[in-house]
Amino acid sequence: MDLILYFKSRQGEMLHLLKELVSRESPTQDKKAVDACSHFLVEEFKKLGCRVTRFPQKEVGDFYIINFYGRLKNKKKKPLLILTHIDTVWPVGKLSQMPFYISGDKIYGPGALDMKAGLAMAFAAIKAMFDLDLSPQRPVSIFINSAEETGCPEAHQIILKLARQAEYVLCLEPALPGGGLKTQRKGRLVIRLEAKGKAAHAGTPEKGVNAILELISQLEKIKKIQKEGITANVGLIGGGEKPNIVPDKAWAVIDLRFWTCAQKNKILEFFRELKPSLKGAKLRYFQESLTPPLEKTPASEKFFAQVKVMAEGLGLKLTEGKTGGGSDASIAASTGVPTLDGLGPDGDGLHAENEHLLLPSLIERTALLTELMRQL
Repeated sequence: MDLILYFKSRQGEMLHLLKELVSRESPTQDKKAVDACSHFLVEEFKKLGCRVTRFPQKEVGDFYIINFYGRLKNKKKKPLLILTHIDTVWPVGKLSQMPFYISGDKIYGPGALDMKAGLAMAFAAIKAMFDLDLSPQRPVSIFINSAEETGCPEAHQIILKLARQAEYVLCLEPALPGGGLKTQRKGRLVIRLEAKGKAAHAGTPEKGVNAILELISQLEKIKKIQKEGITANVGLIGGGEKPNIVPDKAWAVIDLRFWTCAQKNKILEFFRELKPSLKGAKLRYFQESLTPPLEKTPASEKFFAQVKVMAEGLGLKLTEGKTGGGSDASIAASTGVPTLDGLGPDGDGLHAENEHLLLPSLIERTALLTELMRQL
């Protein structure tokens, strides 16, 4: 069976599902909207006969696991875990400014590429298995995250548990420009740095300790760790009450990216060793969130080579690369299970108003995903 030809013949169905998903706006912070989008998709999976497990959440959208066995006789095999997410960075109402539309081979819309196309791929691949009477090599588990864009400890724990039980992990995040898979991702560490001083009248500043000046002094030091690919972005900052008061409190939130766990340890050591610059000032820091890096390992290299051969059987050429952004694939890979990321379609405009994916890539990647279900 020529899977690429098959999905070309079904591209109308895939685009219809993608439009339905994009039309149901699902910003991470809006639980009601995310749940509505998830409910729609989950009901579609149920129509195929898939088993669905729901993980109710109070603050964010509910999480789901879709289990597919097909004609598989040995259901006790370690599963193939597929990671997806249904939340987007776009607020409800953005659709009126960024409508879903198709221009040539480009498909536009908020969240179309990141990553509702991946969800449409997963559904189409499972439907093809039913339609073509194909059987997976092992059980397929699809995790639908509702809070990937902001990160969520509860989701991370579920991913870790699922990954430890899996034989392989595939993440349907968008491909690198040109279609490359992501075999390396930077980790992300968010640190809140706080400086404490002593309030005083601005007319007699020598009686106080300026927390803002202390904080500025510390932020200047961060330049020292920005090497070997480590980056630091001071994204939020605040402090003080009034212009005529020496501020006794100041804070900043810093987004730090790194390629390896060893670099992460160096960053944490840097913050532990920070000393106040002003007499009487105090410092403290908090780790607000941590996403581990997706590091290239012998296991992941072997896995990529295996998938590359399978892609060649479909007439597709796979390349690999790295990116600075994080994803749930990094969480899964931290368990040591072979993991590949960027199996979603090619496109451009992530988190930008020109967000779009390429239709030929959507067809090819869905065919590849189906083949991986058959062979892995």
